[in-house]
Amino acid sequence: MSSALTDLFPHPIVQAPMAGGVSVPRLAAAVSEAGGLGFLAAGYKTADGMYQEIKQLRSLTTRPFGVNLFMPQAEYADKAAVDVYAHQLAGEATWYETELGDPDSGREDGYDAKLSVLLDNPVKVASFHFGIPTPEVLDSLRRAGTFTLVTVTTVEEALAVERAGADAVIAQGVEAGGHQGTHRDLPEHDGAGLGLLSLVAQIRETVNLPIVAAGGLMRGSQIAAALAAGASAAQLGTAFVAAPESGAHALHKQALTNPLFTRTELTRAFSGRPARGLVNRFMREHGPYAPAAYPEIHHLTSPLRKKAAASGDPQGMALWAGQGHRMARELPAGQLVEVLVAELASARTALSTGGGLR
Repeated sequence: MSSALTDLFPHPIVQAPMAGGVSVPRLAAAVSEAGGLGFLAAGYKTADGMYQEIKQLRSLTTRPFGVNLFMPQAEYADKAAVDVYAHQLAGEATWYETELGDPDSGREDGYDAKLSVLLDNPVKVASFHFGIPTPEVLDSLRRAGTFTLVTVTTVEEALAVERAGADAVIAQGVEAGGHQGTHRDLPEHDGAGLGLLSLVAQIRETVNLPIVAAGGLMRGSQIAAALAAGASAAQLGTAFVAAPESGAHALHKQALTNPLFTRTELTRAFSGRPARGLVNRFMREHGPYAPAAYPEIHHLTSPLRKKAAASGDPQGMALWAGQGHRMARELPAGQLVEVLVAELASARTALSTGGGLR
């Protein structure tokens, strides 16, 4: 991997930026202080909200960290399909005694304003989800001293990122929790995502950019496998959700290892875009009928999700989690980084002496 990135953090461990209040400054600070790369999630925040979190994080650590932005959504959803889904959710609104959200609350997520903040107050690393910034934006960030990464889910997307001039790709396997970072949301491709190791290996043979592997990674031995496949670092999200520094709701943390939640699925039920979460009542009842309409469905269901959390009902919450969720450990984030580093070292030793990964 380019030393421009690896020089920033001693251990090849990146804490995934998880929007919705999980990736708070105290979590990112703990990871960075332990030698990984902590990340803030700017998605669903205002530009000023993002700036305030950056200021807070800088008061907690002097080590490098990253900020993640959602790309604006250019494709407009079928309004009739959104209206039909809203009608279906009327019973949920009655049950939770709240109103449905306004699906037309905005598609840009304050992207331009957030970019201005990052150019005026540069951070060491910026990553992007749901698409690729223009070459001009990537060049401006580079001149500001910011290393840029873009999430990809296919080789074709990785090639497009390389052509645009980003510094590295985040290869997101289908095992990953939360939203798939596909550049175009095509319903006909639902369920067709590649597993992480296959994706990393294919990108490694096709694209001349450093790769950060993401998707279902919970143990140091898995990180070793991703590095052996061609990645230069690993990004973990679900592994950090249960940490005390995480901003995840207590019900979300508990659900990761609760026997009541046995599996994950990709669903459009909560946001209108494919995202992996623990299967609960809301996902089972509404997932099959949710249209491809992001962020309209995200805005529509937001009050329902908030009211479910406030009333202590995980069956109505978006419990984002990767396929390895049952392996979650309730450890402080810094300690978790240390454990992962030790496991990674052990796995590498086993490989070098002819043993297998454990």
